[in-house]
Amino acid sequence: MSRLIEHDSVKAARILDSARELVLAHGVRKVTIAEIAAAAGVGKGTVYLYWETKEDLFVGLAAREVLAWIETINDRIAQDPQSVLPRRLAPLLVRTTLGNPWLRWLQSDDSALRQLLHRPADRERFAEATTSAMGNSVLTILRGHGIVRDDLPLPRQMYALHAVLVGFVTVMDNADVAGPLSIDDPETALADTAHLLLERPRDPAARDVADAAEAVRARFTEIHDNLLGLVAAGAAGTR
Repeated sequence: MSRLIEHDSVKAARILDSARELVLAHGVRKVTIAEIAAAAGVGKGTVYLYWETKEDLFVGLAAREVLAWIETINDRIAQDPQSVLPRRLAPLLVRTTLGNPWLRWLQSDDSALRQLLHRPADRERFAEATTSAMGNSVLTILRGHGIVRDDLPLPRQMYALHAVLVGFVTVMDNADVAGPLSIDDPETALADTAHLLLERPRDPAARDVADAAEAVRARFTEIHDNLLGLVAAGAAGTR
């Protein structure tokens, strides 16, 4: 992974940390560069040394959160190729999303972020890095390696997987939504659902799983590097 600007600048890292907290508290539209600078203990001009516009800063901040998310998932798959099986991957995707308040915000209401993404290519980079889009990428790869069911049309499987992931994120993030149906281990319920929905009756061979895991990691790395390019494009002095 290429070095990000905050790796070489304590001030840039402080600005990002301050912007992250302010946006989570007040939303993208209400936070100003002046407020971010004050919270970080720097002047407004210092912020503009690193990001030419407020939009560049916020888009870069969101991209960094997604980059860290992808790295977490890819590291897990590298450690255990079996993590690409739907019964393992679905809980991993949901768990890593719920563990990050920025990702939960992006999943629940990304309208503000979409308004900041003026270039179609940038919108596409974020769209392909959502939980459901990455799940769909994995599903396509797993079908190609004969690991998941192929007796149903792929678009129908993708739609069902999207509904399952969004539903579990919503319910697990808000116990009130589940109401009297709350359970102690929702991840197990998610694993069971993904297994019954997508997997074959017999477990695949370890070699097939390893090959699929390598292909999944390659796809996730491609998505990661595309987002990294978006971050670099938003840095001051790079255009």
